[in-house]
Amino acid sequence: MKHPLLKDAEERFQKSLSVCNEELAGLHAGRATPALVENVKVNYYGVPTPLKQLAVITAPQFNLLVIKPYDPASAGEIHKAILKANLGLGVQSDGKVVRATVPPLSEERRKQLVTRAKDICEQAKIAMRNVRRDINKRIEQLKKDGQLSEDDAFRLKDEILQQLRDYEKKVDELLDKKENELMNI
Repeated sequence: MKHPLLKDAEERFQKSLSVCNEELAGLHAGRATPALVENVKVNYYGVPTPLKQLAVITAPQFNLLVIKPYDPASAGEIHKAILKANLGLGVQSDGKVVRATVPPLSEERRKQLVTRAKDICEQAKIAMRNVRRDINKRIEQLKKDGQLSEDDAFRLKDEILQQLRDYEKKVDELLDKKENELMNI
């Protein structure tokens, strides 16, 4: 049976990995994909709402996104939100449907996106290391309070470190995949 601290650490590592993956999905590689815009916040009746909750987002062509709002009256707000998000997309609206074209990326822009991807991944690793530090403090407190033996504390810290290394590898794999996607046309 896994110790509750190990379960807590794994859940928090997984959450950091998920956030990293979502942020990387928002970086486009010159290809249209719904992930580019699905988390854009749209002011829908005064409430910032993710676009994916307001519309169907499709990519009928490799460089075109078609966004069909459930409520056609919100097309204008969706248009404004995508422009405000500064994603480098060409956005057009006919009042019912919003179309976003994805321009081809220059070499310089690709390198900027790779740098941004590295920053996102580094932030995820920092968050994971902070989780490990917090769990280690809790282990030390349990040991100090006599609820955990010296050997058990050492074993738990070792297992937490191994979990951290496994999740850092997963982050590195995400980065490699995204870097290849960004640099290859």
